[in-house]
Amino acid sequence: MLSWLIRLILIVSGAIAEWFVARDALNFAVIQAVVALLLGALIVFALAFWPRHWSEFFNRLGRRSSQ
Repeated sequence: MLSWLIRLILIVSGAIAEWFVARDALNFAVIQAVVALLLGALIVFALAFWPRHWSEFFNRLGRRSSQ
């Protein structure tokens, strides 16, 4: 499961890196790795600062639909 997440991040970072550098450039892998690290940091930042009231809202939303 973790490998799927890493693979998804690398696919997205490869697409973003293609906007700035050609895929056959020598430094494409470096740019892709930098973008992947930035995306990983963004995911960790979003999870760390996820507001508690959003989680409570989504939990209540699931309970309402089952009743």
